Amino acid sequence: MKIRFLGHACFEVVIKGKNILFDPFISPNEKAKHIDINTLKPDYILISHGHEDHVADVLNIAQSCNAKLVSNFEIISWFGNKGHENGHPMNHGGKWTFDFGSVKYVNAVHSSALPDGSYGGNPGGFVITSDEGNFYFAGDTALTYDMKLIGNTTKLDFAVLPIGDNFTMDVDDAIIAAEFIKCDNILGVHYDTFGFIEINKSEAKEKFKKAGKTLHLLEIGETTEL
Repeated sequence: MKIRFLGHACFEVVIKGKNILFDPFISPNEKAKHIDINTLKPDYILISHGHEDHVADVLNIAQSCNAKLVSNFEIISWFGNKGHENGHPMNHGGKWTFDFGSVKYVNAVHSSALPDGSYGGNPGGFVITSDEGNFYFAGDTALTYDMKLIGNTTKLDFAVLPIGDNFTMDVDDAIIAAEFIKCDNILGVHYDTFGFIEINKSEAKEKFKKAGKTLHLLEIGETTEL
């Protein structure tokens, strides 16, 4: 499955010819200034929660190509009130089959408020299953025992986990999360964007290696197959 990292917690995946974009925070991110959001034409934008560093570019990108937004009810309603009505609301434990595969909205332990202070509902993550592979995007979250349920029910090809600490799990907890979800192939996100979440990347990779797992830390704009 082809995946391109776009900085912070934003990435895009192509499944069955459909482009799925996650948590677009690009134009305000100084480290992603070389990414032109006008070139992004996703079919879907999946949003884990309402914080600015996950939704900053949603409206501009979505309206340029009429992308379908997928998130919790409150976030979809908020963007609907902003004029983008092509949305699919979900809530925890629910799943829906789209033309690229199935999306399940799962728990995340975090907070959520939209940029104007509106209630953003409860934060979440996504488990994506398709004919081309399965993966889990944790969103912003602490380590939680609920992750074991994912490992017990879905065989994952890879997972996208936050590793930056302070606002989310750190590297050590992300390794435990990888064990809970029974996945050894991890894309790290939510690190180095701000001073609060800077990490030692070589040390992080070595810790994952010692645990028998692979941590992928892509350059912004880099594409790989996972």
